Amino acid sequence: MTIFEALILGIVQGVFMFVPVSSTSHLALVQHVMIGGGSSMPAPDSPEMILFDIIVHVGTLVSIVIVMWTPLSALVRGFARDLGRYARGGSERPTVRELTFVRLFALGAITVGVTGVLGLLIRAYGTDVFATPALIAIALIITGGILWWTDSVGPRWRGVGQLTVWVAIMIGIAQAAALVPGFSRSGLTIAMALLLGLHRPLAAQFSFFVAIPTILSAAVVQGWSVVGASDLQIDIAAYVVAFIAAAAVGAVALGLVLKLLYAAKFRYFAVYVWILAAVVLLVQPAMHA
Repeated sequence: MTIFEALILGIVQGVFMFVPVSSTSHLALVQHVMIGGGSSMPAPDSPEMILFDIIVHVGTLVSIVIVMWTPLSALVRGFARDLGRYARGGSERPTVRELTFVRLFALGAITVGVTGVLGLLIRAYGTDVFATPALIAIALIITGGILWWTDSVGPRWRGVGQLTVWVAIMIGIAQAAALVPGFSRSGLTIAMALLLGLHRPLAAQFSFFVAIPTILSAAVVQGWSVVGASDLQIDIAAYVVAFIAAAAVGAVALGLVLKLLYAAKFRYFAVYVWILAAVVLLVQPAMHA
């Protein structure tokens, strides 16, 4: 893999990680196009490229921290204050419901746990079952419909105090469903949050907060499966370039996505995935003719 190729792939990951149109599908597609064009980079399912995908995904976590630093740091500080209040409370300790930030952490852990359990089940049966072009196109069409629907959602009623275990579980299920090629993690989790009544800013913040431990956990699991590869040849410079590109471009993309979400303009992404689905359905028959 050349430095230029790593830069392009890092940019692709940075853009599509947060734009709700399925980043994994786009990253794999660009890799296949590059290889088809004569690139000598390893195959997408090789240990080197699996590790590469992990690195650029972790790079986009930096984007979340950059863009959402204010609410993220407030969450961490609030969690520390809640623990302090509980420790000093003695016989008058606050209830769990009064420990707002501890509840948020706990509910986020439930979401990540549900995603992890379901994700292991989905991977056990293999996502390849859903990876045929026709099924990917169907998933993209459904994704477009979900994104279009989010723009029609009126004012929501559920704030931080109204978050429940049921809400956390349902968002975890939505996040696990995004393992199916063609579905978007951010699109599904934000749509589920809106469906359950969360205010738009809270829906976005919760979606991207739980993305941090979810992506880190997946990186550890996948990384463990490739670090033992005896023939693993890593181009450190290319990986570093891709990591930086994913983090920098991801920060810009995430900022744009949040603006469009708050302005109820996700329909732009809906139109894009519908066009992409049509291209997939039209091109694949010609490729196999």
